[in-house]
Amino acid sequence: MVMKMEQRMQLQAPDIHQIWQQLHQIPDPELPALSITDLGMVRHVVPTEQGWQVGFTPTYSGCPATEFLINEIKTVLDSAGFQNVDVEVVLTPAWTTDWMNQDAKRRLREFGIAPPQATACEHPEHTGAICCPRCDSQHTEKISEFGSTACKALYRCTECLEPFDYFKCI
Repeated sequence: MVMKMEQRMQLQAPDIHQIWQQLHQIPDPELPALSITDLGMVRHVVPTEQGWQVGFTPTYSGCPATEFLINEIKTVLDSAGFQNVDVEVVLTPAWTTDWMNQDAKRRLREFGIAPPQATACEHPEHTGAICCPRCDSQHTEKISEFGSTACKALYRCTECLEPFDYFKCI
């Protein structure tokens, strides 16, 4: 008797939870304080006839870490006993900082990077000042549109005088 895919999915619900737990352990190479699930890069985990499919959206289509992360997903899940993992790169819709969870934004601040302070369709100029992640001052100024990576801008706090990256709303 051939098991229907719906029945198979119900039987594998605990496995799906375990896969998400494993994926949560994979840090973003540029932001090691955050995992790929914190950033919302994992779109779905579903069983297939052959094994598993993980939907993955890189933070931008030209991200140099994409291949590394695809291999890391496969390696981590294989080590946890999940065989035949296919990672589907999902480019539509494009990744957005709106997919970051609130805990990720808090940890980003603790890591010394100001988290996105608006939704992707808004600009910080319209939503107020960028808060300093070190002293919480709103008295900050942009030094450069680009910081340590293209997705960050470089700011300086005029209160504590410390420079910091701001993770731009994308």
